[in-house]
Amino acid sequence: MKILSAAQTRALDQATIAGQSITSAQLMERAAQELLFWFYGHYGHGRVPADTLLLCGPGNNGGDGLALARLLHGANYAVRVALLPADSYSADWWHNRQRLPAAVPAAEIGAEALPAISADTVVVDALFGTGLSRPLAGLAAAVVAHLNAARARVVAVDIPSGLFADAPQPAASTVVRARHTVSSGLPKLAFLLPQNAEFVGEWEVEDIDLSPQFIADTATPWHYTNAAAVAGQLPPRPKFSHKGTFGHALLLAGSRGKMGAAVLAAGACLRSGVGLLTAHIPGCGYDIFQISQPEAMCLTDAQADFISELPDLSPYQAVGIGPGLGQDAASLAVLRQLLEAAAKPLEKTGQSLPLVIDADALNLLGRHRELLKLLPENTVLTPHPKEFERLTEPARDDYHRLELLRDFATRYRCLVVLKGAYTCLATPSGELHFNSTGNAGMATGGSGDVLTGVLLALRSHAQLPAFEAVRLGVYAHGRAGDLAAAQTGQAGLVAGDIVRHIGPALAEV
Repeated sequence: MKILSAAQTRALDQATIAGQSITSAQLMERAAQELLFWFYGHYGHGRVPADTLLLCGPGNNGGDGLALARLLHGANYAVRVALLPADSYSADWWHNRQRLPAAVPAAEIGAEALPAISADTVVVDALFGTGLSRPLAGLAAAVVAHLNAARARVVAVDIPSGLFADAPQPAASTVVRARHTVSSGLPKLAFLLPQNAEFVGEWEVEDIDLSPQFIADTATPWHYTNAAAVAGQLPPRPKFSHKGTFGHALLLAGSRGKMGAAVLAAGACLRSGVGLLTAHIPGCGYDIFQISQPEAMCLTDAQADFISELPDLSPYQAVGIGPGLGQDAASLAVLRQLLEAAAKPLEKTGQSLPLVIDADALNLLGRHRELLKLLPENTVLTPHPKEFERLTEPARDDYHRLELLRDFATRYRCLVVLKGAYTCLATPSGELHFNSTGNAGMATGGSGDVLTGVLLALRSHAQLPAFEAVRLGVYAHGRAGDLAAAQTGQAGLVAGDIVRHIGPALAEV
């Protein structure tokens, strides 16, 4: 699913109107109908609020609110409307203002006449939409501040008023704090960034049949990975396949006190369909690893506490390094040797050996950035924001972090998985793919190690191109977390629960 800029979103509306031979008022009615259905789902069947207030601005977002007010009134909701005064109003605003039944109370907002809002009121924020180009000021800002202070249940139409769709907010901007945001057609980039979470709340996209041709033809660097994006991409397992069919992976992981990371990564790799897995671990971890992961083969390092040797790479189709590795100088030397060796083309594919780099291996790269130039093309890096900062620089805000992410991925021709809510996959071509699966219960130690194992297994599959393998792995990892949380609750979720649900998650796609 594509994510469009605010300007592209407005052009999409116009293309839909022209392509479907409808009026803008008819498209607005379509959006209002979907909002009504959303209302039924959240505030119907015994949950109808005693008071529903629609705050309507002077543009088309306000027109959406007026249309919804009419529909809610027709469905026997107790509604009232508060209108933000302006020097001019959009044509569709006027159209829906004239259609508003006289029985619906509608009052103009004034500095001394702010609408009454209680904590039990359901407020529909239809003040301003994606066309906003400057921070709220004057009466509009006062209304929003009044709304936020009331702590009411707020539903934002398309986007919370005052929030920019695809750019950072100026300092001290006044923005509606919504409990729910209902967007028409496609998600907005702003929904996916941590700095906007307090404004957006829980968001949903409603389908209003926008022009599929315009969406297909419009270029954007931003994408949203949902189930449809990855469906059918995992190759079927042939009836006469054998363990060599699905790749042989090598995992370089573990150090004294951190063998759990190696165990989790290995378990996830095995559960993700790899044919064979060999782990190279420090001597102290031999018994731990052999008992906990009997399906994997185990090579022990000459050093007891950390990895100091790089084994022969010729048997392997992909290598993962980093979980629990530690940052000893000898392990740094192994990382350097791996990068140099992996760059040499493989006989079978003519391409470099696929690598997945995580955790302490990323921290070693951050401390020794000269190694970044050795990264083979399509290497996968899986940093969390702090690890990514060590590879680049501190970000001014979430939008700047996305700029740094795109620049890094294109400069080093790699795939970067920036972990977090809506984990973002950056490609060498400069695309950013935000993931739809996962939950806050996955913010627990070992979850990233599990992701490394999943990606290592999928990069071992010769049938899967690099981008498709990584996008699928990120989606499946999050989906496994969702399936696990359904059983354990988010607070009770541990990384091992994710491992146990990888198989069902992959089966879904």
